[in-house]
Amino acid sequence: AAPAGAVAFGVKHTEGVSVDVLFRGRAEPEAVPGAGARWPLDEGTVLRFSMSRASSEVNDNKVTVSFFAEGGKPINQAGVFLTGVGISLDVDADRDGVVERNSPNKASWAWGPEGHGAILLVSCDKEFP
Repeated sequence: AAPAGAVAFGVKHTEGVSVDVLFRGRAEPEAVPGAGARWPLDEGTVLRFSMSRASSEVNDNKVTVSFFAEGGKPINQAGVFLTGVGISLDVDADRDGVVERNSPNKASWAWGPEGHGAILLVSCDKEFP
């Protein structure tokens, strides 16, 4: 998706986003440093975006990729807005009939009538081949 004539790229991102650059043949990603860093535009290079917390509003984070020609002349930019969504499995961890988001018993399990923790039944069979 790089414009014609592009030989390098740079990445900027908001504070809530982490960006790694993965080069073909390397298992370990290279963290994106501060502004001004550039990488060669090679086939097989991958940018991996991630967010570690939920957004406070829609599209509150952004990643911008800048493309450069020989000699460092800017050619074009591409950007994407990101929204981090928080997901939580809320359960009746106290087994008292009330589903609570922040129950202290959510992270552990104890057997018996005075026990605590969620009981989760999972159907792993093939109902539809």
